[in-house]
Amino acid sequence: MREWGEFTSISNAKGVWLTDSKGHKMIDAVASMWCNVWGHSNKELVQAITEQSRKIQHTSMFNLTNKPAEELAKTLVELSPGMHRAFYSDNGSSAMEIALKMALQYQKNIRDKKRTKIAALKNGYHGDTFGSMSVGYTPEFFGRFKEQLFSTVQFPVPHRYKMPKGYDTSDYENHCLDKMETRFARDDIAALVMESGAQVAAGAIIYPKGFQRKVGKLCKKFGVLFVLDEIATGFGRLGSMIQYTEQGNRPDVVAYGKMLTGGYMTMAATLASKKIYDSFLGDFKEHKHLFHGHTYTGNPLATAVAYKNLQMYKKYNLIKKIQKTAKIFYEFYDKISEIDIVGDIRHKGMLMGIELVCNREKKTPIAPARSVNRIIFEEGRKNGIYLRTLGNIVMLVPPLAISESELRMLLERTIATIKSARPKVI
Repeated sequence: MREWGEFTSISNAKGVWLTDSKGHKMIDAVASMWCNVWGHSNKELVQAITEQSRKIQHTSMFNLTNKPAEELAKTLVELSPGMHRAFYSDNGSSAMEIALKMALQYQKNIRDKKRTKIAALKNGYHGDTFGSMSVGYTPEFFGRFKEQLFSTVQFPVPHRYKMPKGYDTSDYENHCLDKMETRFARDDIAALVMESGAQVAAGAIIYPKGFQRKVGKLCKKFGVLFVLDEIATGFGRLGSMIQYTEQGNRPDVVAYGKMLTGGYMTMAATLASKKIYDSFLGDFKEHKHLFHGHTYTGNPLATAVAYKNLQMYKKYNLIKKIQKTAKIFYEFYDKISEIDIVGDIRHKGMLMGIELVCNREKKTPIAPARSVNRIIFEEGRKNGIYLRTLGNIVMLVPPLAISESELRMLLERTIATIKSARPKVI
């Protein structure tokens, strides 16, 4: 905390560019924490908020509804194969808390008293509230709260760069799946929770092809609910609109957030299949309903801009554009790999993680006296980009609609930043 005596103040933003109070410009290389889609100050999204603000700004969804919330829910269900209803919240952590409550209460509603445990993948991240910390437990982040978290069943994840000795990629994937199958057979797990397509906050850990589909099959085989977190990976970040469709499976519950509103307002949604939804239907005296509510659930400003955002995906064929633009990352693999402190590059769609090491052979992470995040931020700012690291991993998560020329500029400046930071991190 002492490293940050003051912060750079952003005074305005346009497209992928942030301008600070001194007139200095930076490319927003992290999409304002992974949520920006179209760049800043997009006229269509601003207009959607403005027009809705003239009608109604907020009204409760307790016994009430509103048109933007209904339109958005219908669109989300249409976009999400196998989903039946949407439950709104105001951030990703809350969306995952709701998903957990749905999964656990589903088992109680159908009177399955054995299934009380939640399973998750090691190194996963699902938010910073207590339930989400429990399923996405990272000792570095959450170790101070370990005694207050509920216990979960944690399974290993195939990680190409950091596998135990004696395994190749295929062998270790099978090892992970075998552990899952053995544990599922005890019939006490209510749900398995995992990020869809990749573990983003773990440093862009991309699953092997077919791994998530196999996990989904095991869940179905053993009656374990399959809960997917697409808060950071859905809506185009990994190159597909709904990541679980690319992975070849369907969840029982899925959570969306971040890019849902294009990065313009805080909002999230948890979608459930008909099987899950129907289990909450009953007479009042049965108390089957979901006891969860937010003041700003279904906020008309947020739902209006989210609805417009999703319309724009289709209008501008954004997913196809992302798939084309994302190929530019490959052009820079060799240049990035040539830097001697780069140990590994992980990339899919509009996501790249560059792992910095002080010893390539031993894969030893850099560990300077000052935080890597501060050093990379300062060097990035000098090179005209806003960068943020996760530990020793430089994350590139730009606005999805970034142009090809802007992405090339971002990658060139990232290379310059890592090179200039090198003497300060080893």
